[in-house]
Amino acid sequence: MMYGMSWLVNLCDRIGPLDTMAIITSAICHDLDHPGYNNAYQVNARTELALRYNDISPLENHHCAVAFEILEKPSCNIFKNVTSEQFKRIRESMIRCILATDMARHNEILNKFKGLTSTFDFSNKDHKDTLMMILIKVSDISNEARPMDVSEPWLDCLLQEFFNQSDVEKLEGLPVAPFMDRDKVTKPSSQTGFIRFVLLPLFEALGTLLPEVDSPIIQPVRQALQYYTDMGKALEEENRKRAEREKEKAQQNKVSPKQNGVLTEENGIKENGVPEKKREGINKVTKHGRNISPTKTQKVK
Repeated sequence: MMYGMSWLVNLCDRIGPLDTMAIITSAICHDLDHPGYNNAYQVNARTELALRYNDISPLENHHCAVAFEILEKPSCNIFKNVTSEQFKRIRESMIRCILATDMARHNEILNKFKGLTSTFDFSNKDHKDTLMMILIKVSDISNEARPMDVSEPWLDCLLQEFFNQSDVEKLEGLPVAPFMDRDKVTKPSSQTGFIRFVLLPLFEALGTLLPEVDSPIIQPVRQALQYYTDMGKALEEENRKRAEREKEKAQQNKVSPKQNGVLTEENGIKENGVPEKKREGINKVTKHGRNISPTKTQKVK
């Protein structure tokens, strides 16, 4: 996504080749060696990463550190021909961009960017740095901008990762985020809220500055919102129909008034499977042990 967007908005001409190289490399490296459990788990479980980075964006700090460990290897050092000053700028940009993918900082970064768009200046370093953070954030959570046959299988994988984490958190007695709890979340419920309150505000803010992204990137996200909204309505309708079927089935399976101990005009209440009036007949036994229950011609008093 980051590579495609760099061509779509002519990023190299807008922020320069060095920063373009830095942001594309950041996008490649931003999730390196991800353990499959988010920052909340790292902090709550007091993992090695949380202890190492003092609970401050432990995963993003780890991804960044691993990236530069790899880049230090001679066979992987794509920056070996840049000057020291250029490398300093690249490293600074990469650290900033990768750390910006921590969703705990989402509102902070988005609100700052919104405050700059009306007077944005591509020659202003702070403005460019903020734009780069927005660009990598858009790329990081851009799955719903892809075609549905590509994005939905990835969503299924993501939900399974969330559910796996919540299962572990329950076993370990740790707090569980509602959006990760398999007992509380569905695919449409997870996506409609995320798209409406996280994706679209972010993407549309970028579209204010770079309108080129509207048709190829923002519009598919709007369509995804409609898709999952419709899916949610269909699921609610199916659940309603299922509940009605189960209710009808339960009513059909209710015990008949003349069966299994239900009081009837004919037999009274059954006890141990014997109708009340039959018990009366059994109890009327002579001293010789003979049953003196009424015959067919006798009238029960």
